[in-house]
Amino acid sequence: MRIGSAKQSYTADAALFDTPTQRTWVGVLAVLLVVFPFTASEYWLYLACLIAINVASACGLNILTGYTGLVSLGQAAFMGLGAYTVAVLEKYWGTPFALNLLAGGLVAMAGGVVVGIPSLRVKGLYLAISTIAASVLVHFLFSNLAITGRTSGLSVPPARLGGLALDTSFRLYWLIVPVAVLMLLGAANLFRTRIGRAFIAIRDRDISAEVLGIPLLRYKLLSFGLSSFYAGVAGGLWAYFFRVVTPESFPLIMSIFFLAAIIVGGMGSMLGSILGALFMTLVPELLKLIVGWLPLSANATLILSPVRTIVFGALIVGFLIFEPHGLAEVWRRVRRYFHLWPFRT
Repeated sequence: MRIGSAKQSYTADAALFDTPTQRTWVGVLAVLLVVFPFTASEYWLYLACLIAINVASACGLNILTGYTGLVSLGQAAFMGLGAYTVAVLEKYWGTPFALNLLAGGLVAMAGGVVVGIPSLRVKGLYLAISTIAASVLVHFLFSNLAITGRTSGLSVPPARLGGLALDTSFRLYWLIVPVAVLMLLGAANLFRTRIGRAFIAIRDRDISAEVLGIPLLRYKLLSFGLSSFYAGVAGGLWAYFFRVVTPESFPLIMSIFFLAAIIVGGMGSMLGSILGALFMTLVPELLKLIVGWLPLSANATLILSPVRTIVFGALIVGFLIFEPHGLAEVWRRVRRYFHLWPFRT
């Protein structure tokens, strides 16, 4: 282990950033995030906003699956609830974007609590199937309710800050990225509290947690609610970013995408949520680049589009076999190597 890392107080042990080095790197990262939009092209701003949305949603799924041990394949449906809530409020009432995002998160949270009710009796594959059933029901509602625009969906007016319309990637960057950062910090702090530790106890052994006095149903529903709240806010940001919401915007493959992200990044780790969402968002872009280099026909992109699904599946299987703790564990190994360098064993 690293020498000189002993803590002298409980406050120091519970600190989110417990060393000067960590605080320095966090400061450097904050500066880079501020400088980035002034130097990046429109394409990279688009990717940065998309990555931030995916990080926020993956963080929510990690709370549920990585920290509480409850498998869900309904993350896309909860994002859809948040996105449609934002779209309806913005289109028909023109309420402020902050209120819309909060409402989107709360509506998705309510949906998550309802979907989480079976979690006391079923777990594992059976719970995953119940979340898929909920996704199908939500998709049906999106496609048939008049307020959601049925199959044609809804167009979303741009978010407005005073008289300024947030209608470009540069302007949306200053909405999406700060919200994603705040959500990450909130989740990281959650697991320094009694609630977060109860989630971890349920994941490790739910029967033992109940014997210790943790009410399983309450905390499982709370985990579903918090995860869905994150998904709903991420869905609201998605609606503002793409400016149109349809039932096909949130398919089952999107839920698989987020499950793959936390597996690849590392379940039970906020760093894993970031690395997994970053990696899985950039993989399709890399595939597009590779396809563009290959001497194929003009329809090559359409022909090779199923390759993305195959790659997602291969990544899940590969990481489960060769690195079940994900990219976060790889990063921790690299850190340990340099902490002890040049005194290696």
